[in-house]
Amino acid sequence: MRTSTEKAAAFRKLHERPGAFVIPNPWDAGTARLLASLGFEALATTSLGLANMLGRPDSAVSRAEVIENCRAIVEATDLPVNVDLENGFAHEPKAAAEAIRLAAEAGASGGSIEDSTGDAKDRIYAFDHAVARVKAAAEVAHAQPVPFLLTARAENLINGRNDMGDTIRRLQAYVEAGADVVYAPGLRNVAEVREVVAAVKRPVNVVTGWLDPDITVAQLAEAGAKRISVGGALSRLALATFMAAGRAMKEQGSFAWMRDMLSFADTQRLLGEGAGIRKG
Repeated sequence: MRTSTEKAAAFRKLHERPGAFVIPNPWDAGTARLLASLGFEALATTSLGLANMLGRPDSAVSRAEVIENCRAIVEATDLPVNVDLENGFAHEPKAAAEAIRLAAEAGASGGSIEDSTGDAKDRIYAFDHAVARVKAAAEVAHAQPVPFLLTARAENLINGRNDMGDTIRRLQAYVEAGADVVYAPGLRNVAEVREVVAAVKRPVNVVTGWLDPDITVAQLAEAGAKRISVGGALSRLALATFMAAGRAMKEQGSFAWMRDMLSFADTQRLLGEGAGIRKG
């Protein structure tokens, strides 16, 4: 297995090389290993996927649960892992930045902090406070013994503020505050991706959840995106498949869905390959 230092170096190189890369989102050790077996070069955790796994209808997870999930995914494969730290699970800058330290100690190569408050009445932190939070997070990230890549997220577009001007202003300020990567969930098309990329001087993460599913990696790379994630989409797809099989059994008495499942042998093989274990 690669050391944390080697994983961190590999993660940084992915952001420096030409083109874009896909960083899919597993929610446990098994799904991490399955994605690793397909040849992906890095993974990202998903708080929504974790909440789904834990059966949380409000999608809420604690800092301790996120860090433990991060550790399980980090230890499952040889790949660098970026951890979804939501808003740092605190409002005050130094308290929020503590989540960065904990993620680094758990072996993550990077992580994100967002400017969403989690309060339905006041969804986005005031500009200056949001910048102070990123600055505190960057100071902690860049002081770690193993380099930690900090992603700063501007959450306007998925919180009822369809204000691209303010979103870009925030991303630019987060770059000045020390963010290594920036991220604006809710971009809807290639033109908006291109607009954000042109406005900032850091690699841009794009999540596919609000994009037309027919948009390809090649198109996003041409627009300048560096990193492409899918958030909780794989978790939701797995749940959709699970529910379809459940309904077939309950409503039709059918087990035809079993024709589409992985064989026992393939499951063992892929989990082994994802963990770096190859037979023969």
